[in-house]
Amino acid sequence: MISATTMNTALEPAHRERLMRLARPVSFEAGTRLFEEGGRADRFWIVRTGTVALHMHVPGRRPAVVESLGPGQLVGWSWHFPPYLWHLGAETTSPIRAWEFDTETVRAMCAEDAEFGRSIAVWVGRVAAQRLHATRVRLLDLYAPYGSGDVL
Repeated sequence: MISATTMNTALEPAHRERLMRLARPVSFEAGTRLFEEGGRADRFWIVRTGTVALHMHVPGRRPAVVESLGPGQLVGWSWHFPPYLWHLGAETTSPIRAWEFDTETVRAMCAEDAEFGRSIAVWVGRVAAQRLHATRVRLLDLYAPYGSGDVL
């Protein structure tokens, strides 16, 4: 199943091409921390190959992995919403290749072109909503007395 939150599905070709002009290819070894909760969200990535685990600090316990991201998926959405601080942490679980984007440049492009900005906002909003839902389900599975049960 193709997710409606991948860049290739969520953005129309003209907006996708415009965003990709800003892409910088990067690679990271397994175990690289991309960001920590509360840190400044000054960039984001789209995974080309490999996997990234999103994790959440849980007091008195090891960080809880709430989702794993793979090819085509956006890593980081906090850059789009003030105060531009990460809400989760992220660490590579395998070597990855990704496209990296500078958030100030992307936000400036969004401000200059309302149609492009709306397209990016809808995409990032969908990703945020999907990730919040996935986090809720995962935390219920991990910490609720009887698992997540039925999720409405």
